[in-house]
Amino acid sequence: MLITKECDYGLRIIRALSDNEKRTVAQISEVEHIPHTFAYKILKKLQNAGFVENRLGSKGGYILVKPLNSIYIYDVVIAISDNLYLNECLRPDDLCTRNTIGEPCAVHKEFDRIQNILMTEMKAKNIEQIVLGL
Repeated sequence: MLITKECDYGLRIIRALSDNEKRTVAQISEVEHIPHTFAYKILKKLQNAGFVENRLGSKGGYILVKPLNSIYIYDVVIAISDNLYLNECLRPDDLCTRNTIGEPCAVHKEFDRIQNILMTEMKAKNIEQIVLGL
């Protein structure tokens, strides 16, 4: 699946941090209705991708370190998910029996066309534009 629940939660976490205020996992989870254990896992992925930092200490929490206008849905999806294909047949390592050498089947071609549109659209607006409704 292209946009998983985990990707959705990743976008919600970015939204929760969009005001550049430090937030705990509990605060993020409460505001965005994300289970705590899931939020920790996703925040780790967002941290590894350079979107957020974890500030330690009694007044610690997570903070967005990348400007909202430089983050796109596509970026968050890439950071969270390793499966960005509309259908398994689009994976380069998939050996679909309906495809012949150098010539994918008609359904594969249509899925590929749709996937390209989705990828382009996920890069069309940055998170700042989306959050502010621009």
